[in-house]
Amino acid sequence: MTAYMDHKDLANETIDANRAQQITDGVHRVLDGIAQAEAEAGREPGSVRLLAATKTRDIGEIMAAIDAGVHMIGENRPQEVIAKAEGLARQCARRGFSLGVAASEGSDPEQHIPFHLIGQLQSNKISKVLPVVDTIESVDSLDLAQKIARRALARGITAGVLLEVNESGEISKSGCEPAQAVELACQIGTIEGLDLQGLMTIGAHVDDETTIRRGFTHLRETRDRILASGEPGTAHCHELSMGMTHDMALAIAEGSTIVRVGTAIFGPRAFI
Repeated sequence: MTAYMDHKDLANETIDANRAQQITDGVHRVLDGIAQAEAEAGREPGSVRLLAATKTRDIGEIMAAIDAGVHMIGENRPQEVIAKAEGLARQCARRGFSLGVAASEGSDPEQHIPFHLIGQLQSNKISKVLPVVDTIESVDSLDLAQKIARRALARGITAGVLLEVNESGEISKSGCEPAQAVELACQIGTIEGLDLQGLMTIGAHVDDETTIRRGFTHLRETRDRILASGEPGTAHCHELSMGMTHDMALAIAEGSTIVRVGTAIFGPRAFI
C-alpha cells in the first residue's frame, strides 16, 4: 500500500465549504485557461477536454471538482482507483452521473464521467482496475496491451487504451520509444478486447519551451501517421493526452485533446 494512504482517508466523502470553494475556483481558472489557449491556437471551443488528475485527493475533493465542471477524472495509482471507486460511483449517481466502464454502456454520454488510469499499471493490478476505469492511458508495450486484452475479454468488456510515448527521452519516464510508436500502435489496434483511442505523453521537464513543444508536435505527427495508415483498429486513434498544469497552453497549441491537470485545480499535494 502506498505510504500516504496510511495518513489520509481517500474514501472520505465530506468537504468543508472553504476547501470546496478553493477547488471550484481552481477548476474555473483552468477551464478559462483552456478556452484562452484554444482561442490563441485557433482551435474550436471545447475541442480540448479537462481531465482532473486526482492523485492523493479524496472523494469529497474530487466531487467538488466534478460539481465545478470537471467531466473526466484520472488516477495515477491502481490502489487509489480501488479505494475511491465505490464512493465516487455512489456520489456521482446521486448527481445523475454514471462513472467508469461498468456504468458506461447504454448511458447518456453527456451524463457519464470517464475514469482514466494515467499512471503505470503492473500486470497484477489489471483485474482490479478494469471493472472501474474506461481507459488506460499508460500502455507502453505490446505485452501489457495483450495482458489487458485477455482480462477485458474475460469480463466481456472492451478496454479503451492510449499508447504512452516517451517523447522527452528522459530515463525517469515510462513510455515506448517514439520510433516504435507507429508500429506498436498498429499492433495494439488489432488486439481483440482493446479500443486504441490515441496517444499520451508527459512533456519534457525543462524550462525551454521549444524543447517541450517539439515533443508535443512529434506526438501529434505520430498520431496523424497512425490514422493515415488505415491499418485495422486505428480509426479511433484520435486522442492526444498531453499537457499538465505547467505546460498546458503549449500542449493545446500543438493539438492536445486532453490535458491532465491536478495542482492548478486542487493546489499543491501534501503527499508525493
